[in-house]
Amino acid sequence: MARKMRAAIFSDYGGPEVIEIKDIPIPEPGPGEVRIKVQAASMNHLDLWVRRGLPIETPMPHIGGSDLAGIVDAIGPGAEDVPIGIRVVVDPSISYRWYEGPGRGESFEPSPFQIIGEHTQGGFAEYTVVPAENLLEIPEHVPFERAAAAGLVFVTAWRALLTRGQLQAGERVLITGSSGGVGTAAVQIAVRAGAKVYAVTEWFTERSPSRRPRSSRGLRS
Repeated sequence: MARKMRAAIFSDYGGPEVIEIKDIPIPEPGPGEVRIKVQAASMNHLDLWVRRGLPIETPMPHIGGSDLAGIVDAIGPGAEDVPIGIRVVVDPSISYRWYEGPGRGESFEPSPFQIIGEHTQGGFAEYTVVPAENLLEIPEHVPFERAAAAGLVFVTAWRALLTRGQLQAGERVLITGSSGGVGTAAVQIAVRAGAKVYAVTEWFTERSPSRRPRSSRGLRS
């Protein structure tokens, strides 16, 4: 009998009422894939769109969750280089190559750009299967919960600034909402790219130190 896991799953589009907690078979990793024992998963606004059937129709029944972190539990053929038991965060972008240079961030892969938890089954379950190349090892001092909150916002910010915006060193960029998830990621990426960053956020006070942009080098006030 197949081993079972619990998952937050839905078979129809709608509000929170369509989500059910079910016992389903634990997935097995295929070629080039690994299975993750999920330790933390965070919610993103994309999860709401997916549950409502926007902007695409997702395969049903569906498990959402693009942002996740956990422990490598099993490996498939071709993923033997991945040690079982390591702590990892999952890059939610599939068929996307990250590199520096002209057209930075553009993918030249034949398969289309996809997001885990939208086009494929996601991390709102005890286990999930992802491409081995999408793993980033988490340092021991970084909690799973913190790592699981970082994935999709950095993909969004990177594609906006470098893939679509073609931001270059020395250019000026205005980042609104710079204390939010995507904004915080955008500030760090833009500073690293050598841009002159103008960050706009709520007024910083002693009562809200977390709202101050994380990366201050290269910022303009």
